[in-house]
Amino acid sequence: MAQVTVEVNGRPYAVGCEDGQEAHLLELARIFDQQVRHVSQDMGQLGDTRLFLMGALLLADELADAKARLAAIQAELGRAQTDRSRLETRAVAALESAAQKIEKIAAE
Repeated sequence: MAQVTVEVNGRPYAVGCEDGQEAHLLELARIFDQQVRHVSQDMGQLGDTRLFLMGALLLADELADAKARLAAIQAELGRAQTDRSRLETRAVAALESAAQKIEKIAAE
């Protein structure tokens, strides 16, 4: 297990992570640090616990919004796939009908 020191709101924190995940953890800490610093600028110094809580809640809100957008896009994709399948079925039926008409005309 790897050990990484991240900095949030100017303070270092030692955090453990799986080997190979150090860069990812540092990026996550950077994002969280930006959120905490933004809260601190907007609300002043509230103490680390409250700053971290507000930062986490804001990130959770962003995550919830992203999940809602993803769900809407997935639903739209599902509708598009259903429409495509329906159109393919209609196209096949039209082609089969045309082929039967051609065969009938050719047989006459």
